[in-house]
Amino acid sequence: MWRPMYHLFSLVGILLLFAACNQSHIDRKVLVDRHRIVTTKTNPVSPAQVGNGEFAFGVDITGLQTFVPFNTMAQWSWHSFPLPEGMHVEDFEKPVIDTYGKAVPYDIPNPRQPELSNWLAANPHRFNLGRIGFRLLRPDGSEAVAEDLSDTRQEVDMWTGIIHSFFILDGIPVSVKTACHPSLDAVGVTVESQLIREGKLAVFLDFPYAEDGQMKDYVGTYDKPEAHRSVIKEQKDKTVSIAREMDDVSYYTSLHWDTPASFMKSGADSSHRFELRPENTEKLSFTCLFSREKADDIPVVADVFDESAREWQSFWQSGAVIDLSGSKDPRWKELERRIVLSQYLMKVNEAGSLPPQESGLVNNGWYGRFHFEMIWWHGVHYALWNRWPLLEKSLAVYQNYLSTSRERADRQGYKGARWPKCTADFDREWPHIIHATLIWQQPHPIYFADLDYRLHPTRETLEKWEPIITATADFMADYAHYDKAQDRYVLGPPVFIVSENTVPKTTINPAFELGYWRYGLRMAAEWRKRLSLPVDAKWEDVLAKLAPLPVEDGLYVTHEGIRNMWSDFAFEHPALIGTYGMLPGDGVDTEILARTLDKITSTWNFDRTWGWDFPMLAMAAARCGKREQAVDFLLHPAGGFQFDEHGLATGGPFPYLPSNGALLTAVAMMAAGWDGSTGEAPGFPRDGSWVVKTEGFLPMP
Repeated sequence: MWRPMYHLFSLVGILLLFAACNQSHIDRKVLVDRHRIVTTKTNPVSPAQVGNGEFAFGVDITGLQTFVPFNTMAQWSWHSFPLPEGMHVEDFEKPVIDTYGKAVPYDIPNPRQPELSNWLAANPHRFNLGRIGFRLLRPDGSEAVAEDLSDTRQEVDMWTGIIHSFFILDGIPVSVKTACHPSLDAVGVTVESQLIREGKLAVFLDFPYAEDGQMKDYVGTYDKPEAHRSVIKEQKDKTVSIAREMDDVSYYTSLHWDTPASFMKSGADSSHRFELRPENTEKLSFTCLFSREKADDIPVVADVFDESAREWQSFWQSGAVIDLSGSKDPRWKELERRIVLSQYLMKVNEAGSLPPQESGLVNNGWYGRFHFEMIWWHGVHYALWNRWPLLEKSLAVYQNYLSTSRERADRQGYKGARWPKCTADFDREWPHIIHATLIWQQPHPIYFADLDYRLHPTRETLEKWEPIITATADFMADYAHYDKAQDRYVLGPPVFIVSENTVPKTTINPAFELGYWRYGLRMAAEWRKRLSLPVDAKWEDVLAKLAPLPVEDGLYVTHEGIRNMWSDFAFEHPALIGTYGMLPGDGVDTEILARTLDKITSTWNFDRTWGWDFPMLAMAAARCGKREQAVDFLLHPAGGFQFDEHGLATGGPFPYLPSNGALLTAVAMMAAGWDGSTGEAPGFPRDGSWVVKTEGFLPMP
């Protein structure tokens, strides 16, 4: 049975804590506070956020969503448009691709079923739960616009998870505090201003209809009022419950306010806009709770702020920490800022019950669905920073999706379980040639199991992961095709590789995938031995005879037989270097790898890469002893690896949170080392330019 082990302290964990206590103490509050986020204007695509991993609320400079329709999202906020009339999901016919003489069905668009193919691609998608903002009035009764505000200032206090916002309208100051409850999908707000008593400040709620855009900053449309329903279900003294219906989705939005106010629908009967209007007070305090079922208990505002502060202080005081303030290199502060802000963003957006999507809970990238291959970059840092419970919750997808992944493999004529590429809150693949033929996500659960065992070396851990590891390795071994002529096993075709820039029907033996296959089968065999179980003979045979990593002219190349590698394919992910960076180097000649790293450094088009590529390169540089270069990669000037005032990173559709997760992974590895490394902070320069203080990190495999 899959069970989170939040309260299990293994011997390894105890030793980590003991080691931390015997190092020089790092004042964690001072460290976090020196990077407090301070802004004076709204960035229209980059919200300040409060959240708890399951729910997040993005705000503009007012502390709400007054002038910019930032998103309110939860892990459960999924919607599907009605299927085209007469169609059913089960009617989809998977096209087949000849795979070594077998007609293998793949989840790719069917040209005979274009409508159904398109529907499966766009549904389900995340939707925006609702918008909360201020209605501000000028002396003449007109509504204020953003330009009417002066002296705007906002501080995100990451130590407590509370956003403090301040502005002046017509000479009257307004102070706002915003926070999120740590375990409920609820936001708490307090507002203080003379504008409230003058009847010039109210709070509005507005609910959009879903839309099928997959790369939009603001999710939902407000011009289809007839397509959904917003009804006051129950209203009592200082509480109200609004029932929301949108196609086959229903949920509730509930408010509780502590100060005198009235609540009413605003505008026409078809409107989805409501207002909370304060009465005879200079302070407005309220909580807004979103839930799938009607909520009977709505937390009061004071509890939201208290619980937020308690949770965030506990977070910052747990796990690992790194302090770079003693460094002589002037870049230390920017790197440390990125590290601190990335931790905050990960906790807000990526610590929930499902693996995160690329843009977390900020907006919808790829319809808000998560990518199985990207779970690695989103989550490995939690283990290395000794915050395993924040990752473990989402890793339950491997148990929950095991049966359907077995069915996928069986349908294609393979043993074991074939994990999907891009899915939502249930295991149904998005028809796409990349999604259908990508394979580098397959060994991931074996890597996660290894991390779990390093933190929790118990029989319970071994037994928990054994069915998943066995099913994964069975597929990996069966997927590898035996090339009788050369007495070897090969990967592909068809295969879409990490870089996604080659032709899948002709690509064979990609370097990264070969290295990862070796690691996965080796660790799967080791797992069986730990349980005193026999090792599958097929696993051992494939591991022994798997094709070597492809080499041309003394350098590793992306895949076997690639032509004009360094002139035509030196863009996208340089994943071949990940074999001895993010991975420990199974099948790797380290001298060839070091030369390959030099070639990538001098040749690669870094303006056509993704954000996590730079930390991957940093980890390879660290393992190769190129420590200065490792730091340089973490601070690379490329536009695809920048961190804005809120810490939100570029590197793909904005924001691209794998950049943040990858940064934290590389920093942990450079700070704590890896199996076989020596010395303190082995990934950082040793010339005195960097002074690295750490507590509580776990070495990388």
